Amino acid sequence: MPREVADLLEARPLVKPKDVDLSKVDFDVDILIIGGGGAGMTAALWANYAGVNAGNILIVQKLRLGDSNSIMSQGGVQAADKSNDSPVLHYLDVMGGGHFTNNPKLARKLVMDGPMLIKWHEDLGVIYDKESDGTMVTIHGGGTCRKRMHSARDYTGLEIVRGLKDEVLNKNISILEFTSAVELLTDTNKRVVGALLYNMETQEYYVATAKSTVVTTGGFGRLHIQGFPTTNHYGATADGIVLAYRSGAKLRDLDSVQYHPTGAAYPEQIVGLLVTEKVRGLGAQPVNKNGDQFVYPREPRDVEASAIIRECYERNKGMETPTGMKGVWLDSPMIDILQGKGTIAKKLPAMLRQYKRFDIDMTKDPILVFPTLHFQNGGIIIGENAETTIRGLFAAGEVTGGTHGKNRLMGNSILEYSVFGRIVGINAAKHAKKAKIGKPTLGHVTRYEKMLKEAGIKTDRKAPILLPEYRGEKVLSRALDIF
Repeated sequence: MPREVADLLEARPLVKPKDVDLSKVDFDVDILIIGGGGAGMTAALWANYAGVNAGNILIVQKLRLGDSNSIMSQGGVQAADKSNDSPVLHYLDVMGGGHFTNNPKLARKLVMDGPMLIKWHEDLGVIYDKESDGTMVTIHGGGTCRKRMHSARDYTGLEIVRGLKDEVLNKNISILEFTSAVELLTDTNKRVVGALLYNMETQEYYVATAKSTVVTTGGFGRLHIQGFPTTNHYGATADGIVLAYRSGAKLRDLDSVQYHPTGAAYPEQIVGLLVTEKVRGLGAQPVNKNGDQFVYPREPRDVEASAIIRECYERNKGMETPTGMKGVWLDSPMIDILQGKGTIAKKLPAMLRQYKRFDIDMTKDPILVFPTLHFQNGGIIIGENAETTIRGLFAAGEVTGGTHGKNRLMGNSILEYSVFGRIVGINAAKHAKKAKIGKPTLGHVTRYEKMLKEAGIKTDRKAPILLPEYRGEKVLSRALDIF
């Protein structure tokens, strides 16, 4: 796994068990959901639909409800719901894109439940792009054999989260904002029975017990793996895998990190921000400084990103910015040429606005791009019911591993948190209805400290880190020098 991830898994806990009083329980609920992005909100809603009272569901959110990678997703969500498509074809794309290292059972769940979740989104009021007759507009993504990308222009994640957030608030599901889980709680039978929470505003600790604990904390983009800039939101600091690992849960595929092929490389103020794959899906071509196309624009993301890095740093055919960063041109004006004038303004308003802030008109001039850290392919191992290898602990979304194997295709991240958010909500509810939990302890933390000592690991690092550090000498320069 990357050094940055290993550093966190081998770090010291934020709290010492002897310093924590677990006798006073502040929150006692049926279902505790750690993380309030797309997966967390979907889980809470489907747990409620499955019969758990809204007052017995608690969402703990590090930032504000909805602040997550989910809200920043732009391009769309895949689902095989057209007459020329099928879940079987979608499955083959998913498995091929993941280099056949995926968990086949999870991949099957992903593609089979996709159309149902699109319908549910519409029931929530999500407005997908449609033709005048009501037919869903779908486009290609990288590595797909059919047009199955459903979008809400290039605000898809924002639009879906809007629908989810409204439903959560309307259902009166309990929410704790600006609060992080700093440790899971286990009983004497090594079952997860809740979490120790930390209010980041008041600096208070809370003890929350639960019959089912669900981890939906997202990925590790803010670790800036290998020094790359990132598309990720501020709270993506690998909390979930740290907490799950300490409790004994198994992890997989943490060697596999996804770099989105097209992050902004210029101007400096937006370096690393996402240039959605929808730009290439609509016809923009990646070309080098000589104007030569060097890669097919809709390859799977790892193939596309590798080709761009090689073009810049092995073949020396990238453009260099004033800060020394290199990139290739994304010939965005081709979209209006191929699809008709006004297509960019209609279908990519967020991208158009992002560049117009800096007097760059992507309808007339190409934009400079370079790969940016995007997605945590691996994570906590789950089964078909979103259960981890530890009793009482469930997980869904980017924090998990197995669904995508070694590489995720565009549009399968929203689909994953939707499909497995639903699955984890339903199954956490089933578990909570029959589960009996013991007295909460931090026994697993004591065992973990002992393991660190036995392994000879000496460190003053502490984890989870909760928020990234950008002050003083730790300010991240966006100009890459790692090559």
